[in-house]
This record gives sequence, C-alpha cells and structure tokens, in this order.
Amino acid sequence: MIPLKGIFASVLGTGLMFAPLAQAQSNGSELSVEEITEAFKKQKTRGLVIVPSSTDQSQDTAQETATVAAAAEEYNPVDQQTQINVQISFDFDSAALRADQAPKLANMCESMKLMGGTVFQIIGHTDSSGSASYNERLSLLRAQEVRRHLISSCGVPEDMLKAIGMGETAPFNQDNPRADENRRVEFQALG
Repeated sequence: MIPLKGIFASVLGTGLMFAPLAQAQSNGSELSVEEITEAFKKQKTRGLVIVPSSTDQSQDTAQETATVAAAAEEYNPVDQQTQINVQISFDFDSAALRADQAPKLANMCESMKLMGGTVFQIIGHTDSSGSASYNERLSLLRAQEVRRHLISSCGVPEDMLKAIGMGETAPFNQDNPRADENRRVEFQALG
C-alpha cells in the first residue's frame, strides 16, 4: 500500500514511477489495480470545478482555447510528493496514443471501473516547445485521446472522465521547462 495524502495524481508522459516516496522507488509495472484503487479512495478534493471537455471536433480553435483557459483556472495542482506518475510517451508534436503505450493504462482502467460513481479528471500537459496557444491545444488533445482510449478500449463509462488541457503552465520539471517529463497526462480522482 502506498501512503498518500491529499489528491492522488497519476501522470502519463514514459514508465510508471513514484514521486519522492522512498519505499515506492520500484519499477512502475509493479503498481497493482488494488494499489491504484486504494490511492484513489484516499484522495480528497475541495472546491474543484470541472470544465467539461468538448467531443465535437467541429468547434473552432477560439472556443477550444477558451475552454483550455477556463480549465487552467480550475486546475488544482497536486504536490509532487503525493503523485503517482505513469508516463505514456507521445511522439513529438502528436496527440496520438501509440499502440505500444496503451498497455500502460490497463491497471489504471481496471481501477477506475472498480470505482463506479467516481469522476476522474484527465489533465494534459506539454513542455515549453512551441507557442503557449499551440501547447494548450496539444495538451487538451492528448487528454482527450487518453479519455477516448479509456472509454472505447477499456470500457470506462464516459461520464466518469473529464479532460482538460494545461499546456505548459504546470511543468513537472520546473528547472527544465523543455524536459520530456513535462509532456504528460495527469489523473485526479475528484470523488
């Protein structure tokens, strides 16, 4: 069991690792469905408002950017000490979930299905390469792609998953805004 306080966040962007939890510095493939579920159950959020993602791809960029900007105001950052990081690699300048990365979501998927009634927020992040507006859009597309996979390939009910994009505004590695680990998708259990 992994002791966590506050919000549980799972960050997707290259393997599963645990932020500075000394006892958990093992290979991420060892994280079980039970461990993920237990961490989600302990999580608490207060005053977090979710901005719904749009599944209509015909919306114009201005409206999507407005949704991303509104989401940025609603994002509740998680202390890295309480994060569980699952990194899913995205190709540079791409939001497509690569086939070799999808298995990394299997235990997360099973845990989510066990927690019927819980809403999960999927938060996309990028590094600082490119313009801020481009990165906001790309981060939203990555979060929506992970959401799509969890719904269509894993069977998680779509009303349990919300996707937002943060662009480059909340880097995991603040010392190096262009670092690979900043290109990620984070999960939060909202209750």
